[in-house]
Amino acid sequence: MRSADETPVRVGVFGLLGSGNLGNDGSLEAVLGYLRAEHPEAVVDALCGGPEVVATRYRIPATRLHWYRGEYRTASRAGAIAAKGLGKLVDAVRTAAWVRRHDVVIVPGMGVLEATLPLRPWGFPYSLFLLCATSRLFGTRVALVSVGAAAIGNRPTRALVRWSARLATYRSYRDALSRDAMRAMGVDTARDEVYPDLAFALPTPPEWGIPCSEPVGELGEAPSGPPGPVCVGVMAFYGGDDDRARAEEIHRRYLAGTTRFVRALVEDGRPVRLLTGDEVDGPVVAAILDAVDSPLVTAAETSSLADLMKEMAAADTVVATRYHNLICALKVGTPTLALSYAAKSDALMAEMGLGGYCHPAREVDADRLLDQFRSLEQRSAELRRTLRERNLVAAQQLEHQFTALTAALFPAADHVHAHAMREVS
Repeated sequence: MRSADETPVRVGVFGLLGSGNLGNDGSLEAVLGYLRAEHPEAVVDALCGGPEVVATRYRIPATRLHWYRGEYRTASRAGAIAAKGLGKLVDAVRTAAWVRRHDVVIVPGMGVLEATLPLRPWGFPYSLFLLCATSRLFGTRVALVSVGAAAIGNRPTRALVRWSARLATYRSYRDALSRDAMRAMGVDTARDEVYPDLAFALPTPPEWGIPCSEPVGELGEAPSGPPGPVCVGVMAFYGGDDDRARAEEIHRRYLAGTTRFVRALVEDGRPVRLLTGDEVDGPVVAAILDAVDSPLVTAAETSSLADLMKEMAAADTVVATRYHNLICALKVGTPTLALSYAAKSDALMAEMGLGGYCHPAREVDADRLLDQFRSLEQRSAELRRTLRERNLVAAQQLEHQFTALTAALFPAADHVHAHAMREVS
């Protein structure tokens, strides 16, 4: 690695970033914040799904992850199938050329080692494998930072994920379940650590001056006055990778149960704010608005985790499905009920002290969900205090993670920093 007075370290960030998923982009934002604070000399660019969005929003050069622009559309015609196949070969060359230009590549958070949502092996798992394999070829350090992992049934996908993890220089996971899953898939995790999701490193709403009808006081204090709005985070949920045969049935059941729950809230006179976490969730919001048809139900327009946190900080309670919707609500200290679609959601809720407030997304029972919701609200003040304490712990753990990341990826910079500290002392 270069010394401080030589060519700046070249850092790449990699993943499905800028593609409409707010959680992925929030993880990127957290890593960029770390790099700009601790390694301002680094030259940063991205290989990602939405380069135009990343370049505009985060002010770094960005390259498209896939040569073939129809990568995530189903190919049925011979021409499209051939183009997609050719794209895999071209992507191997493009990825290698991109990796070679970098000293360090960071994969910021995301569930890159899991298949809890529908996933094909020749999609992102193949891209991640190309990254990690070519990094070994060119001596580029690759870090999988606070990533999610889960047991994978599909053998080709499992093999690609396993080898990607093995080839990475640095690995950390966002929960113990993820580390256990990788160990079960044959990866040596003896030196791998568990840290909170990177989104917990993002700024909290009090720094932004959130407008709210009721004063929320300090983070973690319950709002006063009559019952306020409820944020309901929805998702285009069709089950996981092993549920393809009954995906439509799962989606209908999820939508029907969530709609009945929203209708029950409206009948109690509660304002409901519908939230999403990905562009694909829009039709679910539209379906609920159409079915309930009440001025008490509105939809928020959000383009970042910061926007989500502002909405959730102004709410009395949050009920949400997407993993990063849950993180945003928990981070701002709002009592939260999870419509859980994977073990990672249950693990997150337990870690933050709300393990008893999970409801299966595959089997949404509006009546039982309403009972859980009322129990949650009765314990609001107590749970807000718990969340405040857990958030302080998460922030401290992520500070440790960034220190470890610097030692693993920027040894020269770490040495210079240590020398500077000795000079000061």
